[in-house]
Amino acid sequence: MNVSEYYREPIQKVMNELEVTQQGLTDYEVRSRHKKYGYNELRESKPKSAMIIFLEQFKDFLVIILMVAALISVFLGEVESSIVIWVVIILNAILGTVQQIKAEKSLDSLKEMAAPIARVLRDGQVAEIPSKEVVVGDILLLDAGDFISADGRIFESHSLQINESSLTGESLPIQKMVNVIHDQEVALGDKTNMVFSGSFVTNGRGKAIVTSIGMETEIGKIANLLDNAKEKKTPLQVSLEDFGKRLAIGIIVICLIIFALDILRGRELVDSFMFAVSLAVAAIPEALSSIVTIVLAFGTQKMAKENAIVRKLHAVESLGSISVICSDKTGTLTQNKMNVQKLYVSEKVVQHDQLHLDNKVHHKLMHLALLCNNSVTFEEKEIGDPTEIALVRMGNQYNIDELNIREMYKRFGEVPFDSTRKLMSTVNRVGDRYIMITKGAVDVLLSRLVKIENAQGVSNISKQQIEAIKQANNKFSNEGLRVLAFAYKEVKSLGISLRDEMDLTFVGLVAMMDPPRVESRQAVADCIKAGIKPVMITGDHKITAAAIAKQIGILKDPSEAIEGKEIEHLSDKELRDKVQNISVYARVSPEHKIRIVKAWQDKGNVVAMTGDGVNDGPALKQADIGVAMGIMGTEVAKDASSMVLTDDNFSTIVKAISNGRSLYANIKNAIKFLLSGNTGAILVVLYATLFALPAPFAPVHLLFINLLTDSLPAIAIGLEPHNKKLMDEKPRNIDESLLNKKFVSQVGMEGLIIAAVTIIAFQIGLATGDSMVATTMAFATLCLSRLFHGFNCRSDESIFKIGLFSNLTVWIAFLIGFVLLNIVLIVGLFDVAILSRSQLLMVYGLAIVPLIIIQVDRLFFVRNRD
Repeated sequence: MNVSEYYREPIQKVMNELEVTQQGLTDYEVRSRHKKYGYNELRESKPKSAMIIFLEQFKDFLVIILMVAALISVFLGEVESSIVIWVVIILNAILGTVQQIKAEKSLDSLKEMAAPIARVLRDGQVAEIPSKEVVVGDILLLDAGDFISADGRIFESHSLQINESSLTGESLPIQKMVNVIHDQEVALGDKTNMVFSGSFVTNGRGKAIVTSIGMETEIGKIANLLDNAKEKKTPLQVSLEDFGKRLAIGIIVICLIIFALDILRGRELVDSFMFAVSLAVAAIPEALSSIVTIVLAFGTQKMAKENAIVRKLHAVESLGSISVICSDKTGTLTQNKMNVQKLYVSEKVVQHDQLHLDNKVHHKLMHLALLCNNSVTFEEKEIGDPTEIALVRMGNQYNIDELNIREMYKRFGEVPFDSTRKLMSTVNRVGDRYIMITKGAVDVLLSRLVKIENAQGVSNISKQQIEAIKQANNKFSNEGLRVLAFAYKEVKSLGISLRDEMDLTFVGLVAMMDPPRVESRQAVADCIKAGIKPVMITGDHKITAAAIAKQIGILKDPSEAIEGKEIEHLSDKELRDKVQNISVYARVSPEHKIRIVKAWQDKGNVVAMTGDGVNDGPALKQADIGVAMGIMGTEVAKDASSMVLTDDNFSTIVKAISNGRSLYANIKNAIKFLLSGNTGAILVVLYATLFALPAPFAPVHLLFINLLTDSLPAIAIGLEPHNKKLMDEKPRNIDESLLNKKFVSQVGMEGLIIAAVTIIAFQIGLATGDSMVATTMAFATLCLSRLFHGFNCRSDESIFKIGLFSNLTVWIAFLIGFVLLNIVLIVGLFDVAILSRSQLLMVYGLAIVPLIIIQVDRLFFVRNRD
């Protein structure tokens, strides 16, 4: 028999198949089954060692470029510079190693979810054993509060309710039964005659035959998916790798050309080689990798203050590329607590906040809801079944305390809720009478009604009134509401039984749901405005999911909602073709979630996936950005995610996306600052080579600029304040290279302007006849013009439009660089000549020219060009 089909088979057939009786297994059978099936534990693939992970950090192309720069620095005799570069490389590698090791702990958290102790029946005796020793065929004994340690087929159920939210995403406990389910395809949440490892008993008791253990359980399948799910590189990682390769090729080509030209001109081989190497040093942005890391780290601190904790640093910038958000429903888009929404009383539909307690029937319905109810609120704690808690919360809304009501109308008897009859009844004393109150499913209670109470009093119920109740129930159900019916009758005896639940007087219907968060609708609207497709993926029922999705703006047309079983019949290609037209997925399994995420990714989208349960783990890992819930989320979900929301709120994701877009723009501007400055240096070296002039810079000058005066302004640019305008734009294309045509042209033009003023300073220095004065003036002009250029790189707009002093860190970075440069010039450090006052003023005047030219262009000409 296929393990997944035990729900379709009678109990006796399952027992025969597994060769077990209701007395349980013998010790001999347990030992033989341990040999056959192994132990009830989750396996995992052998993890990489910390050293292997550390060494893998050096595979990045930009890191290779930095290592080459470090070796070149040693070759040039600049040992100190080489040490600085190696420190940066090693620190980045350590940071990456620590992050990756943390991310590999998902399966450890899955193991911790297994129940440590299981109660089983062996040789007719109850035994408590470690869950690891549970075997296929064991008889599990289940009581309220127990964690379930293996998958099994239920053969005895007494009001058994099990919370499977971590596996299915459905927030309400599942009523369990014994009966065979004949449907061919049944979602996990609808296998009501099965129990699953990782869930827990909330009410009642029962017995189950263990059918699967370890990796064969549903949680084991999730562990396998989690182990196999691949994390994708972020768009910035992809762009930087592409940029690094293209930069390396460009540098090699230019250096070879310079080297060849020098040899052709008769220059010494060693001198030609050293000159080409100095050009390579000028071209390599040594600080780039560390600056990106630092800017991302600052960005994560800001996001943490806004309830979004980023676990994987480079994932921050992926937020700006997100084009699809696949969100769980319960607790993320909704409040994760049942609330009464509507009532049907006195033959009218009434909103939850429009009851009139001076109305006799309204008053009676409120009291019935609180009396036929076992939940309580105590010191802000809510204890009991979620639907009953919703009724208590309704009473609190009208300042009615359930404990006071129950004290006033004492209970003398109860017939507990049963999943078969779908009813609960209590007997309470009202004055000198005893009233039996019955609540339950509308379809069950309707056949037991003989009277109805309305504004005119109590009368025999008519067919028209029954039809009206059915219509109200259907309307509520179609809106995704969970409906309870309330009725009563006077009894003479306190000892009520199932036979007494007849000949009842109908009072009303109470309809409830887990309502949307207040801010969800606006957050969804903001997503759509920003070109992001919001999608709901939930284990809940289709009607409930569609109702919530429609309220908050995710669902426009009912045809956009499907169930997981429909996905089963679609090939990957068919799902990929259909995925853009689906906004709601209900009753889905972990495998479905991964397929949905992959389908969107295959269409070129950057996908965010939210979740809180074990069942969400694989999809969270597969998504470009996995977002776990911090309050309700399991450790498995958190470990598999890139980001954790401390408020479990969908709107926080939208804020994080906005921050991510700004952060990416800032990083891009920081990279533009570094590259345009380096381009200027390259063009100056090319100019000197083509015209057979002395070297305009010593290698130490270039390293001073790249490692010291460039780093702080680049970091400051990365801290530019949040730009709200970016959320009016579409998500950037994941395939768009960092070095696109517009970016390259800006870098080239700005580098050319910086090069021009540096060449002028160099020629003025050469006119003095002292080549050291020339190199000093070129170095000082290049360095200072790059510091001024930091203001240009804050934005594509003029600094006068975005606010000259809106980013004070840029000013601080400029002043530090300016002071360091002047110390070098005044003291005469790093092979520089002492410049005269007029030469210094010439350097200052030339260095500010690029800032003036670019700002005038942005103020008066950019709009006309666009």
